[in-house]
Amino acid sequence: MSLLLRGQVALVTGAGGGIGRGIALRFAGQGAAVALHCRTAVAAAREVASRIGDSGGRAVVLEADLREESACHQLVREAAEWAEGAGGRLTALVNNAGVQPVQQLPGMTAREWRAVVDTNLTSVFACTQAAAEVMREAGGPGSVTHIASIEATHPAPHHSHYSASKAAIVMHARGAALEYGPYGIRVNTVSPGLVDREGLSEDWPEGVERWQRAVPLGRLGRPEDVADACVFLASPLASWVTGHDLVVDGGVTARPTW
Repeated sequence: MSLLLRGQVALVTGAGGGIGRGIALRFAGQGAAVALHCRTAVAAAREVASRIGDSGGRAVVLEADLREESACHQLVREAAEWAEGAGGRLTALVNNAGVQPVQQLPGMTAREWRAVVDTNLTSVFACTQAAAEVMREAGGPGSVTHIASIEATHPAPHHSHYSASKAAIVMHARGAALEYGPYGIRVNTVSPGLVDREGLSEDWPEGVERWQRAVPLGRLGRPEDVADACVFLASPLASWVTGHDLVVDGGVTARPTW
């Protein structure tokens, strides 16, 4: 079977974390060259880049604080320049970087609210704007995928800022799909459910137990589950898919709540 992303160059934000790492490795495995963004997880991102290189792929690590609009635009410029140096062009962006603090809404300050919204939402706006301009100038086509969450429609206690930011990301993608579609640029979201990570069962045993009782497919998600959805949306298989939210949750949101 041919590689779905052969010839593409993708920028993955937050590539040092679990889901971002999975996306970067899947993209590389499907033939894409990958620019790996990180802010603090530099060593982890370099390890991913090394794995991609050892497998015969191409990768570069780029550092940026995406809470700053100018840093978002600079990151995209650096990724595009790297793509050109490798003989290609930037064709895909995956907006994965984000934070998920736990905090009660009563007593939350505007500064604490903005810390989540700026990281999760404003960075998506700025990176998408910058990447879409690069793709448009190159004549397209291109794809942008935001990592949202099932909490965009099913909020959890003490996650009001996070849930609000993810709901806004879903609507941003739909609006961007309308405006960038004429240039051949598709914009979609992937909304994961609970994705496993090292130590999750020890850190939140009651939550993991509740999830496993509720999810029809009987397990937590894996980074690869989210990555496969992103590969599909960036590939020619999704050439007529835009403005769509692809839920990847093992079916948990299909379960009645009453």
